[in-house]
Amino acid sequence: MTTLHFAEGLRELVGGVEVVLSDIWGVVHNGLESFPEACEALHTYRSRGGTVILITNAPRPADSVQRQLRKLGVPDETYDAIVSSGDLTRLYVAEHPGRKMFWLGPERDNSIYRGLDAVTAPLEEADYIVCTGLYDDETETAEDYRGMMLKARERKLTLVCANPDIVVERGDRLIYCAGAIAELYRELGGEVIFYGKPHRPIYERAMTLAGERQGHQIDRKKVLAIGDSVRTDLTGAREFGIDCLFVTRGIHAEEFEGLDQLDPNSVMELFGHPPKALMRELKW
Repeated sequence: MTTLHFAEGLRELVGGVEVVLSDIWGVVHNGLESFPEACEALHTYRSRGGTVILITNAPRPADSVQRQLRKLGVPDETYDAIVSSGDLTRLYVAEHPGRKMFWLGPERDNSIYRGLDAVTAPLEEADYIVCTGLYDDETETAEDYRGMMLKARERKLTLVCANPDIVVERGDRLIYCAGAIAELYRELGGEVIFYGKPHRPIYERAMTLAGERQGHQIDRKKVLAIGDSVRTDLTGAREFGIDCLFVTRGIHAEEFEGLDQLDPNSVMELFGHPPKALMRELKW
């Protein structure tokens, strides 16, 4: 299949769908404000018996993500539960008691080890690295960390990436995320453990929560993922065996200008395997 299906609304795609696994940043908000039509679409779907699990590469626990959503105007009624890459990273830290962690990321992400018996240490003394992002994502890029990553590789430290995203939107700008540093470290020969999309653990956790709410194990044929990233959302859904609705207003917005004019070869080059459907922005 190389043709693209453009849907007018979520209502066209959820017949027989029991669970929606929706990305957050780029789908329900842009980092500065919520998208009311997207929130209403998910709420409407829930009101008709569907379950919505938000899955996010945010390097923070789910309760911290919820507080941010409330500040941005995303109603609690939009979703049933949140699964974050931060939650999965916290499990890794909890399962390695006594080992020294070098934390790389902005102060706002310190909830990643809140309540854990985590021992932090300088890079020279650490047993592993947890990367939640850049210290200053307003001005820095991954290249600013090349020297640090070379030192980490010399010590053969494992880097745990709490946010596999390379970039996200912040308003009308793109800013770098932990995934950019993790990919640099991997290019340098370092060992990286990724938590979050497109990797399986975050989907498995989301399916467990959805099954608890529906009261039975969920058939993947009855699941729809929603996202705005080819690298994380589309790839993750495809590899997990579920359909994906792709939102084009997000990080790939410029690439998708004139998308309806693309020939099959261009579609394959852009997507690999096309999503089930596309929408510029999520609405019912």
